[in-house]
Amino acid sequence: MLAILWIIFVILLILWVVGFALHVAGGLIHILLVIALILLIVNLIAGRRR
Repeated sequence: MLAILWIIFVILLILWVVGFALHVAGGLIHILLVIALILLIVNLIAGRRR
Protein backbone atom coordinates (compact mmCIF):
# COMPACT_ATOMS: atom_id res chain seq x y z
CA MET A 1 0.00 0.00 0.00
CA LEU A 2 2.80 2.41 0.85
CA ALA A 3 4.51 1.71 -2.49
CA ILE A 4 1.34 2.69 -4.35
CA LEU A 5 1.17 5.99 -2.47
CA TRP A 6 4.82 6.71 -3.26
CA ILE A 7 4.21 5.99 -6.96
CA ILE A 8 1.17 8.29 -6.98
CA PHE A 9 3.15 10.98 -5.16
CA VAL A 10 6.03 10.82 -7.64
CA ILE A 11 3.68 10.91 -10.64
CA LEU A 12 1.82 13.91 -9.22
CA LEU A 13 5.12 15.64 -8.45
CA ILE A 14 6.25 15.17 -12.06
CA LEU A 15 2.89 16.44 -13.36
CA TRP A 16 3.17 19.41 -11.00
CA VAL A 17 6.58 20.36 -12.39
CA VAL A 18 5.33 19.92 -15.97
CA GLY A 19 2.31 22.07 -15.09
CA PHE A 20 4.61 24.84 -13.90
CA ALA A 21 6.66 24.59 -17.10
CA LEU A 22 3.71 24.50 -19.50
CA HIS A 23 1.02 26.25 -17.41
CA VAL A 24 -1.46 23.44 -18.09
CA ALA A 25 -4.08 22.44 -15.47
CA GLY A 26 -1.96 24.00 -12.72
CA GLY A 27 -4.79 24.36 -10.22
CA LEU A 28 -5.95 20.76 -10.54
CA ILE A 29 -2.44 19.40 -10.20
CA HIS A 30 -1.85 21.53 -7.09
CA ILE A 31 -5.01 20.19 -5.46
CA LEU A 32 -4.08 16.59 -6.30
CA LEU A 33 -0.55 17.12 -5.00
CA VAL A 34 -1.85 18.48 -1.69
CA ILE A 35 -4.21 15.49 -1.35
CA ALA A 36 -1.33 13.11 -2.11
CA LEU A 37 0.86 14.81 0.50
CA ILE A 38 -1.87 14.55 3.13
CA LEU A 39 -2.41 10.86 2.37
CA LEU A 40 1.33 10.22 2.48
CA ILE A 41 1.74 11.93 5.86
CA VAL A 42 -1.28 10.12 7.32
CA ASN A 43 0.05 6.80 6.03
CA LEU A 44 3.52 7.43 7.49
CA ILE A 45 2.05 8.36 10.87
CA ALA A 46 -0.28 5.32 10.85
CA GLY A 47 2.63 3.07 9.83
CA ARG A 48 4.71 4.12 12.84
CA ARG A 49 1.90 3.27 15.25
CA ARG A 50 1.78 -0.37 14.16
